[in-house]
Amino acid sequence: MVILGSLMAPPLFFADSVNDAGALMFARGDFLSVFDKSQREAMVMLFVRLHDHLIWANAFFWGLWLFPLAVLVYKSGFLPRLIGAWLFIAGVAWLGFSFTRIAAPQYNWMIDKVFNSASFGEIVFMFWLLIRGAKVEKQVSATTAS
Repeated sequence: MVILGSLMAPPLFFADSVNDAGALMFARGDFLSVFDKSQREAMVMLFVRLHDHLIWANAFFWGLWLFPLAVLVYKSGFLPRLIGAWLFIAGVAWLGFSFTRIAAPQYNWMIDKVFNSASFGEIVFMFWLLIRGAKVEKQVSATTAS
């Protein structure tokens, strides 16, 4: 979970800042006067789309880290098993979102309809912990039991 959730995503976001900077440089056009306005606008759109693709490539890791979390929740007994199953389905949803946005963008509408409600597994997990908390069994000490 640490590798997929916290060590893979931040470097991709950091690398994505290059796309943001490139889009800004072409939009300003200070020293890029050799390009005409339409060429600069096309380059801005290129960098904006590269930014979008890198965000969805990062969503692949958002989905992958949910699988170990789902297994932990499902097997722990501290939270309802339904939330663990929902987290697993949310991981599949994020992988579906990521794959279709990059490889088959013509099917975005279909994946959004199928997986949109499934991707709320993380939100349900968060609100369950905030409102109900984890179920902690009270342990009886050896002195009070005798």
